[in-house]
Amino acid sequence: MSEDIKTFTISVYTENNIGLLNRISAIFQRRHINIESLTTSQSEIDGVNRFVIVVNVTKTNAEKIVKQIEKQVETIKAYYHTNEETIFTESCMFKIKSELLFDEPQIQNIIKESNTRIVTVNKEFFVLEKSGRRHEIESLRRDLNVFGIMQFVRSGRIAVTKEEMKITELLMAFNNQ
Repeated sequence: MSEDIKTFTISVYTENNIGLLNRISAIFQRRHINIESLTTSQSEIDGVNRFVIVVNVTKTNAEKIVKQIEKQVETIKAYYHTNEETIFTESCMFKIKSELLFDEPQIQNIIKESNTRIVTVNKEFFVLEKSGRRHEIESLRRDLNVFGIMQFVRSGRIAVTKEEMKITELLMAFNNQ
């Protein structure tokens, strides 16, 4: 019986060293696994970075990937979680011609109904910001595309686990070395 492919969020806690991203991405490349989203940031501990990587794989493959990532010298710890085990969101920004904000009442309705925030407005353009699930962002993009989008950018997933993770003690011990 074959395993089902699911969406997994892989969290990797690392030292901040040059070339690590390349080595981590090579792990996915060797296994012919596409990275759906990748975000890096500082973690809750100074000097420790966190990668949040989203992939669609089987549970067995997620386990193997985490083990391979943990073999990297700079990796402190890696975890994988299903969507049900995490709280996650993405952010995006849209740049649209300013005249449309005033000439197209439908755009104002779209902004209000989608809980989108206006970041800036000038004579040439205005910028919208939206945070939410991927499907919400894609729906907003489809709605705004009718009017013409000058620029669009979406972040990768950011996520925290619903359950307590014991990583904080591990990271604090690492930080005190």
